Amino acid sequence: MENNFDSSNQRKLNCSDASKCFKLLESILDGQADLESKAVLDEKLAKCQPCFEHFHLEKVIREVLKTKCTKQLVPVELVDSIRQKIQDLK
Repeated sequence: MENNFDSSNQRKLNCSDASKCFKLLESILDGQADLESKAVLDEKLAKCQPCFEHFHLEKVIREVLKTKCTKQLVPVELVDSIRQKIQDLK
């Protein structure tokens, strides 16, 4: 992996192994990675800005999808009322 750090010597601005890193990020977010992979990720996120941004973006997207795509129970009274109105229209 490259060592092209930005001017503040923080995280590198380009990742030469982006596809490999993104696969690692996905496996960790999917809960399929072992402790060694998680340690590699922690080190990677500390050094690589693109990986850091991709990881946090994926994490936020997954959290939003999880909260927005859950089944919500509909009150029985509402279901019955809708069914009755449909029957009345027939």
